[in-house]
Amino acid sequence: MTLVKGNNPINRSFDGLMNEIFNDLPLTFGKTLREDVLHFPPANIIEKSDRYQIELAVPGMDKGDFNVKLDEKLLTISAEKKTEKTSETDKLIRREFSNKSFKRSFTIDEKIDSANISAKYENGILTLELPKKEDVKNGSKEITIQ
Repeated sequence: MTLVKGNNPINRSFDGLMNEIFNDLPLTFGKTLREDVLHFPPANIIEKSDRYQIELAVPGMDKGDFNVKLDEKLLTISAEKKTEKTSETDKLIRREFSNKSFKRSFTIDEKIDSANISAKYENGILTLELPKKEDVKNGSKEITIQ
């Protein structure tokens, strides 16, 4: 998995620009805007010797709310949680529950074994395991001199 930060203003997408702006803001201000205005959860990306791991903090969701899709090199994670309707005989005085949804995309490179990507949701954390291909796992090799 490759994380590249570029400063080419001509080729910069709106999402890339927004990520750059809000990731550079102070933590509390950026977090509030990221979760409340832009509606996408924070993510941790961890590199291990044999795989990459993406963790998304998405409490209050169920496994069935998520949709994980790999389209060539673009891994897209989305979710939608709808609130249940109240019966028509109940009078709603104030509604603070709302629909929650988000969509995040990550570009994966040729180091990832895309056929074996797995995901699990536990204790409010969605964890995706992206295994590395065998030739990438062996990080060091001896090169013979000719």
